[in-house]
Order: sequence, then structure tokens, then C-alpha cells
Amino acid sequence: MNSLEIKGDWNIAKAKLKQKWAKLTDDDLDYVAGKQDELLGRIQKRTGETREAVEKAVKASCDRCC
Repeated sequence: MNSLEIKGDWNIAKAKLKQKWAKLTDDDLDYVAGKQDELLGRIQKRTGETREAVEKAVKASCDRCC
């Protein structure tokens, strides 16, 4: 995945990610268009997951809320 496309209701996706990884805070999940790499990096750093796992989880959370 070259770039992560986040669409739909981000608040719902954030809630799903926080359910998956309770360590995440609202600050970790602040999403600004064009800052996908920063978002993924924050989640990866906080959770210790691989980038691929984080991308997959974010995509799945976004897909389920739309």
C-alpha cells in the first residue's frame, strides 16, 4: 500500500482502533489529510506492531465504518 486513503467517518474508525489497541490516545489518532505516514508511525510506535499490521488495521477500521 503506497498511500493510505482514509475515508468515511473517521470518528468511528478511531473508536474501532482504540478498541483494538487500548494504548492509543486521541492525540495518537489525530488525522490530518496528507499526514497518513505520521498517523501510521504514531500508531506503530505506541503499539509496537509492524507497519503492515497497522495499515491493515486502519484500512479494516475505515472499511467497516463506511
